[in-house]
Amino acid sequence: EASDPEGLEGLTDAVTYHMNEGAGDLDSLGFQTRMEDLNMSFACSASNDWTSCSASMLTDNAGDAMDLIATAFADPRFDEGPFERFRREQQVGLKTRETSPGYLAWKATSQALYPDHPYARTKSEESVAALTPELAKEQMRKLMVKDRLLVTAVGAVTPEELAPMIDEVIAELPETSTLLETPDIVLPELEPADPIVVDLPQPQSLVQFTGPGLERDDPDFFTAYVLNYTYGGGGFESRLMKTLRIEKGLTYGIYTSLSAGEHLQTWGGGGQTKNESAGEFIEGIKAEMEDFVENGVTEEELADAKAYLTGSYPLGFDSNAKIASQMMGVRQEELGIDYFDTRNDMVRAVTLEDVNRVAKEYLNPEQYLFIAVGQPEGIAEEEFETEAEE
Repeated sequence: EASDPEGLEGLTDAVTYHMNEGAGDLDSLGFQTRMEDLNMSFACSASNDWTSCSASMLTDNAGDAMDLIATAFADPRFDEGPFERFRREQQVGLKTRETSPGYLAWKATSQALYPDHPYARTKSEESVAALTPELAKEQMRKLMVKDRLLVTAVGAVTPEELAPMIDEVIAELPETSTLLETPDIVLPELEPADPIVVDLPQPQSLVQFTGPGLERDDPDFFTAYVLNYTYGGGGFESRLMKTLRIEKGLTYGIYTSLSAGEHLQTWGGGGQTKNESAGEFIEGIKAEMEDFVENGVTEEELADAKAYLTGSYPLGFDSNAKIASQMMGVRQEELGIDYFDTRNDMVRAVTLEDVNRVAKEYLNPEQYLFIAVGQPEGIAEEEFETEAEE
């Protein structure tokens, strides 16, 4: 979606929405009926960096199913009826998001950390109204091109059987794209500051915090990944959950995660608390971060994190869809064909010394931007205006 032209935000969503809404001689209803007859599914979606399509089908129907998908890529219709439905659905979503704490937190974060980057742009009523089927068809030919294509497949099919079907699907796609590359984001060095508050009348405050992360090929990535389990990624086994939910009762849940995107890397988290306890909640998060910096993790915590992260890994391969997703992730992140064999060894190789060094480097609360959405009490604040207030 970062590839959407300025003023046409939502264009890539229009492309992916219509990929199963009619192609060739089949209108929207005809296309959906044909998928139902073949007992198959096919849909597309978009993120900032990737446009993705997925399909599932019976082996016996694979040829006919792939013929239908080939038609969708070669001759999508973008009929006015489905396009008008898309516009209506988008406009409803735009109105709803202005009361969504998650959206408001994301908006405040992006405006504070990378306001001029394409990642900070978002759909508006004006940009959606400006979209047309012709623009969507043109954008599709820029997004879906042969030299940016990755394919994974799982099931009762051999490469020799699959290759000619894939060749048919992509036969009419352009060879290369004219889209500009998305620039990398370098997060600013944050000065100690009060949380940014987005006013939203509701009984709870959503608190989110964001700091610098690591690239996927950073030598310390797996160290941070293991540390994150103890920090806030391990559910009830994480320190933030133990302290802020179990001991203090300030939240039903709090999490942390690493985001190692192609152009933006962050380490952050969030949780909800009552408005009247927002100040205590934020201070509690910062106190735990400071404890990681000063005292690190214990041998027992490290052992527990490694045991869970290695022991649960096979659960990511218990269905064809999960296997395909894992394979695609490895290809997108260029982790190498041996990644599945070496991943657990890299987790086990993380040392206590490494974990505590990374904690000192990355978990200093002064490096983090805190956002509170709601009507939080007990904190100094920097106000952030929503679109409705503007």
